[in-house]
Amino acid sequence: MSSSPPSSPSSSPTPSSSPAPSASASASARITALDVLDVRFPTSEELDGSDAMNPEPDYSAAYVVLRTDAADGQEGHALAFTTGRGNDVQAAAVAALAPHVLGLSVDTVLGDLGTFSRTLVHDPQLRWLGPEKGAMHMAVGAVVNAAWDLAAKRADRPLWRLLAEMTPEELVAQVDFRWLRDALTPDEALEILRRAEPGRRQRTARLLEHGYPAYTTTPGWLGYSDEKLTRLAREAVAAGFTQIKLKVGASLADDVRRLRTAREAVGPDIRIAVDANQRWDVAPAVAWMRALAPYDPYWIEEPTSPDDILGHAVIRKELAPIKVATGEHVANRVVFKQLLQAAAVDVVQIDAARVGGVNENIAILLLAAKFGVPVCPHAGGVGLCEMVQHLSMFDYVAVSATTEDRVIEYVDHLHEHFVDPVRIHDGRYLAPVSPGLGAQMHARSLADHTYPTGPVWAARR
Repeated sequence: MSSSPPSSPSSSPTPSSSPAPSASASASARITALDVLDVRFPTSEELDGSDAMNPEPDYSAAYVVLRTDAADGQEGHALAFTTGRGNDVQAAAVAALAPHVLGLSVDTVLGDLGTFSRTLVHDPQLRWLGPEKGAMHMAVGAVVNAAWDLAAKRADRPLWRLLAEMTPEELVAQVDFRWLRDALTPDEALEILRRAEPGRRQRTARLLEHGYPAYTTTPGWLGYSDEKLTRLAREAVAAGFTQIKLKVGASLADDVRRLRTAREAVGPDIRIAVDANQRWDVAPAVAWMRALAPYDPYWIEEPTSPDDILGHAVIRKELAPIKVATGEHVANRVVFKQLLQAAAVDVVQIDAARVGGVNENIAILLLAAKFGVPVCPHAGGVGLCEMVQHLSMFDYVAVSATTEDRVIEYVDHLHEHFVDPVRIHDGRYLAPVSPGLGAQMHARSLADHTYPTGPVWAARR
């Protein structure tokens, strides 16, 4: 669907290095279209991405292109991730935002992305569909992220570096502090950012030289055989990963066997996290994890509903020293705030496409820094690795100033469809150097996987 006459997504690669357009050259530029494509990949055929709550997912994206009439022809690209059915609903939610952005001055939007974000989030009629949760909020996040992608391309910077070079005052201006001030004030946020400011240059250089630690979920999808699990786990260790993750929650007997198999494959020194994808109530979560405890699970991810803050707190208390991690399905900064206030999580897991975009994720990173809780992003999905790496790298350079006990999830699926795919070496994300957010997909990939008319799907009817 499109807010402008039908047109195919740009086939040009991410723009090469060039000076950002001058104000005079772009003063009259306007946003002319918000195009949305329903893009799906048939990952269910190999059970890639399978877990206890999503046994046969088709990794999908409500793919967004923010177009302008600027002479440089640059566009903003982003996506909202889903697992198949309902991706059309997510795409429709994005398209509903077109009246809010069409005709806006490009310089005005990119010059004040904090105001742009808050304008979309606070629309009084759209808020009735949330507020700040569900498909509508994810749609806002996709549009906001597309604007940040465009801003980074115009600045000739990868997004992480654009953010890391902003002043503390500029970063605080991006944050919506509504409903947060009892946990984090603007002055506290400024203090966190100013404290990290002196070492930014050194951390940037280190990041460019050494990359950022990663862990991989590739061996652990629930639909894989024990043989495939063993092979992929050993390959992950050989590739330099010091942590892997297994999906759990469908059968206790199977989980005990699979975790034992994984532990035997990787040895005692590799961390093995497990992920229930919200499968359990509180008591079953505790009982199930106690049965897995002999195999030394590092964390249990999403043991129960992401909205159950007190349930997470109970599970964390009962299962210590096994850590509790949550965030993939946390709807907004307010729920993260309460999880931190209630000491309900050991690990915060941000997601580039779940909340209201870059701006809200800056708020969540600041909250985590205030409470001293490490951030290990979720990235199990199409395009999520490409996007969320920028947030973790920004966090390291300008917010938390550390990578201790911090890793970005990596899954080895679908990166070939992206213009600037993630680069992994020795179990670490190499820092992106191309301008933008990294979400832009190849035009051929978009055309082939558009649902239901693209050749990949037409051949399956």
